[in-house]
Amino acid sequence: MAEVEWKTIFFFIGLFILVGGLVKVGVIRYLADQLVAVTRGNLAGSTMAVLWGSAMLSAVVDNIPYVAAMNPLIVDLARSLHPEITEYVALVHQPDIIPLWWALALGACLGGNGTIIGASANVVIVDMARKAGYRITFWQFFKYGFPVMIGSVALSAIYLWLVFLR
Repeated sequence: MAEVEWKTIFFFIGLFILVGGLVKVGVIRYLADQLVAVTRGNLAGSTMAVLWGSAMLSAVVDNIPYVAAMNPLIVDLARSLHPEITEYVALVHQPDIIPLWWALALGACLGGNGTIIGASANVVIVDMARKAGYRITFWQFFKYGFPVMIGSVALSAIYLWLVFLR
């Protein structure tokens, strides 16, 4: 029991409680409705908004909790786009919803490369480098990581467009 990562376990417990509360009080649904309103229900616009929004937010919020928090947003976005479908499995597997799932996954994953705090792996590697005598500052990492992130997300946007949206 002494070797259990209690901080990590309680972090995720708290995260899921927080996300559950945001879903319960309607905040996630409100955000999904706003995204539909802004993009006028256009799938390409919604997909690109999820991709780029996820990338930018994931650069400053660790990508794992970000995805956990945004999964309900995609479900509510699907509900907004398909109010006639009430069955959950049928809803989240609609062909026009699949690009949104990919946009969330690609944006959050690749966005985590933008800054040190964007992904747990970045924090680990910077700490390993420090222990080996190499100091990497936030801005040094950002100088290289953020342009790589922008390029990889741009390639993802092209991929999503070619495979799902054209």
